[in-house]
Amino acid sequence: MRSNAIKLAHIIAAALFLILFNPCIDANAQGRSKFGNRYVNPFGNLSITAGAGVAYYMGDLQDGVNMKHLGLGPSISVGALYRLTEHFSARGELRFYKISADQQYSKNFQNNLSFKTFNPDINLGIKADLFSFNRQAPVNPYLIGGIGFTLLNPKAEIDGAWHSLAPLTTEGVKYNRLPLVFTAGIGVSFKTTDRLSLGVELCNNFMNSDYLDDVSTVYPNPDQLSSDLARRLSDRAPEIGEPARQPGFSRGSAKSKDSYLFLQVRAAYLIGNRTEAKERKKTRCPKF
Repeated sequence: MRSNAIKLAHIIAAALFLILFNPCIDANAQGRSKFGNRYVNPFGNLSITAGAGVAYYMGDLQDGVNMKHLGLGPSISVGALYRLTEHFSARGELRFYKISADQQYSKNFQNNLSFKTFNPDINLGIKADLFSFNRQAPVNPYLIGGIGFTLLNPKAEIDGAWHSLAPLTTEGVKYNRLPLVFTAGIGVSFKTTDRLSLGVELCNNFMNSDYLDDVSTVYPNPDQLSSDLARRLSDRAPEIGEPARQPGFSRGSAKSKDSYLFLQVRAAYLIGNRTEAKERKKTRCPKF
């Protein structure tokens, strides 16, 4: 899965290069505008956005794609687009996602680790449309790139209760719970009305942390953990009859950071710019 994520990043970079350096795309956008053959300055046009779909986890508790146990969860987003040029918009979003994983379905089942999490994140970035704003193309592929933060809150269940893992420092490490997230993705939008567009988007979110799942390096010395609960949730092998793990035994791998993938159905509604808003206000409230 990690190699697939790298391939996705390469594809996105190549497509972005095409958009940036192909001067032939919509070179005559003004002359072909569909706003009644009238050129509209794209700068400052504001759209509100929303998305809903699924989130997929990629990290230490997976060793491949198990179609029966993908650990998918919901993802939702709300945000805005602020048009900068014919092809580029600034983008900001607040997003929420839920993911999970359980090693009983992996090759490392003997470690018996599992987690679930419901996290918020905030992301700021750029959206690059293949076709220009004034062209008003009915189908418009695009790329996105961004940076933001997510709040980590992994939990695990034991004795019928769920416990937050980060405060327990199950690996003897107090990690940053607000890591940077770098986002890259592709999508396509379909114009349904003059103002409303619907579409589909796939994006990968690369964390600057390996603790999305509370698993990264090795088993700690249990005597250094803060409580019996921390010791039980750190080493869960004895629960399934496996011997307790020795300090230094591999619990995860810090070679690759964790990431999470979104596949969403998207909607964007064009509000317009300040000039259009003033004109609409004058129309609604004529002066006598």
